[in-house]
Amino acid sequence: MKRIKRKKQNGGVGVNGSATREPNCGRKQKLTEIHQALISDPVDIETLRRAAASRGGLLTDDMRRKAWPKLLNINVYDLPYKPGRDVRENHKDYNQVVLDVRRSMKRFPKGMPTAERAVLQEQLIDIILEVLKRNPQLHYYQGYHDVAVTLLLLVGERMALAMLDTLSNYHLRDFMDPTMDSTKHILNYLMPILEQVDLELHDFMIRAEVGTIFALSWLITWYGHVLPEFKHTLRLYDFFLASHPLMPIYLAATIVLHREKEVKQTECDMAMVHHLLSHIPQDLPYEILIGQAQDLFDQYPPSLLAKRAALQSRKSLSINTFQAFQLSTLHQRPDSVLQRLTKAQGSATSRHASRQTGLEAALPGDRGQLWGKGNRMVKMAVWGLSATLGAAVFAVAQTALDWGPEVLLQLF
Repeated sequence: MKRIKRKKQNGGVGVNGSATREPNCGRKQKLTEIHQALISDPVDIETLRRAAASRGGLLTDDMRRKAWPKLLNINVYDLPYKPGRDVRENHKDYNQVVLDVRRSMKRFPKGMPTAERAVLQEQLIDIILEVLKRNPQLHYYQGYHDVAVTLLLLVGERMALAMLDTLSNYHLRDFMDPTMDSTKHILNYLMPILEQVDLELHDFMIRAEVGTIFALSWLITWYGHVLPEFKHTLRLYDFFLASHPLMPIYLAATIVLHREKEVKQTECDMAMVHHLLSHIPQDLPYEILIGQAQDLFDQYPPSLLAKRAALQSRKSLSINTFQAFQLSTLHQRPDSVLQRLTKAQGSATSRHASRQTGLEAALPGDRGQLWGKGNRMVKMAVWGLSATLGAAVFAVAQTALDWGPEVLLQLF
């Protein structure tokens, strides 16, 4: 077995889109660095990625709620509205989504009141259906709800909807094709990684004909379905959100390599090896494995593996769109600026609405109602006239409205 080379990292983002790691630092210092990255203008995305990939990740749930949206280029002051009940009407995936969500009880915290869990499950159904409704090119797969529930439990309904929408169009995109071909393509990176690091283990698994299906649920749920503790799931989400879309398969390789002795001591039989590998131990050293996955990515990037294993990265939408997505995250404003801009826009809208309401009130009788419901061109015409020619023309326009909106349109 080859030793995984440990490269000295200088921080930032690697040439292949990987989030490079930094030496472990004190918790307080790291929290300060994350906070400074979040309030920088533009937001220091490279520092956030480095923090998310380094030991301990983003450290606290509060920091995750602030940093995760930035890692996905989401404006927290421009979130989608909560889905309406109509999202469930005539949806082809409704029944399957409901079945999967109803079976997801173990994904909710132990001891959570039944009524509270029921509310969250209803929100989970609506979030999933809303994303699918917004993106008809995406196809639901079993396990998608495991990603959605992780987001919902941490960031709430509206933010979870925004994050799931973005992830579905980028990191998870290959899993949402109408067939499993793209998913199989991603799984096919696993054996070439093992071949580079431990040829003996690779050959053993080839002889056992175990394939890679044991890692399917790891990959498509970002390990949410198979990890016993939510804190470990959140830690891996820190890492994956800051990394290349193929990073989950590199982590799968490190898990198999970590269990190399167990695998080789197992009978060389497909069923036996599959049974062993499909059950993830509860005591995995996650921080070590995350570091090793990053090192493997640096040593054997997807482009290198694609050449050696005759894999065609052009088939992967997740890979092909990642660089553009990553660049789009580099020019985000901090939340304090976004909040100020949102308030300014809201004030401008309110002033405009106030002026419009004043004009409606100035119209006689039921003309205010006509103004509110009339043709948009009528409103624009009156605004233009009143602004340029003053009260005299406004009086003419008001009289024209007495005759009917179509008369005013004839003036132009």
